[in-house]
Amino acid sequence: MTVDVSELVRLRAHRPEAIAEAAARRPRRPLLGDNGRLMIVAADHPARGALGIGDRKLAMANRADLLRRLCLALSRPGVDGVLATADILDDLLLLGALDGKVVMGSMNRGGLQGAVFELDDRFTGHRAEDIERLGFDAGKLLLRIDYDDPGSLTTLETTARAIDDMAARRLPLFVEPFISRRTPEGRLRNDLSAEAVTKSIAIASGLGGSSAYTWLKVPVTDNPDDMAEVMETSTLPAVLLGGEVGGTAEDQDGAYEKWRGALQLPTVRGLVVGRSLLYPADGNVAAAVDTAVGLL
Repeated sequence: MTVDVSELVRLRAHRPEAIAEAAARRPRRPLLGDNGRLMIVAADHPARGALGIGDRKLAMANRADLLRRLCLALSRPGVDGVLATADILDDLLLLGALDGKVVMGSMNRGGLQGAVFELDDRFTGHRAEDIERLGFDAGKLLLRIDYDDPGSLTTLETTARAIDDMAARRLPLFVEPFISRRTPEGRLRNDLSAEAVTKSIAIASGLGGSSAYTWLKVPVTDNPDDMAEVMETSTLPAVLLGGEVGGTAEDQDGAYEKWRGALQLPTVRGLVVGRSLLYPADGNVAAAVDTAVGLL
């Protein structure tokens, strides 16, 4: 698909109501298709100031390039939908790229990458009422818990209320939990040990007044063989997240193998992957997406 930036800007400047109109006429579909699996492309990283891919610090900063990659990914067979913030979803609505797709709004983007307040992750993105009003299909939030950072308590509490707000509207909410720690240099790191991922799942599963519409979005553990036991922690349906993948073809192949095994587990229903598919080492977005779809 060609992305005409001038036309997008013209519509935004002269007919901002065109976004709501596009959302209102968008053909919708069930969250899960006939195969009961879910393949979502994620692109909510820029709103957290996370623009880097490997050693390219601003790889995701070119919006037209990102939109072209997203449109290509969404056009591939087996791709169910997209996860993004309002600015990106609004562009995709205007481009007509979301028809018949699952649309997931990203809810908390306040924990900016590298900020001292990174774990006080305020809900600065989609609200439950926005997702309902626009006819989107689900929401997603990030829940990083550092036992040494009081900001995590604020995030825990607001996460619980977001779960309540979404459940009241019968809208699925994908919760992405981590146990996180700061390095001696102050950089935040997610702990992917089996014990830490198990704890994060247990904590996230119990938040809110109802778990009926809660899904989990979980990483593959450092040792992929631990995933079977880890995923016994909850009966909530789960998808695997892509995470950061190194910049070589071997790194990409290694990620596929980790996902392949975990996708066989009974609670795991699909993949939500972003940068590693949109910016693969060899530059072939279509091939990367098709390979990921094939794992399902």
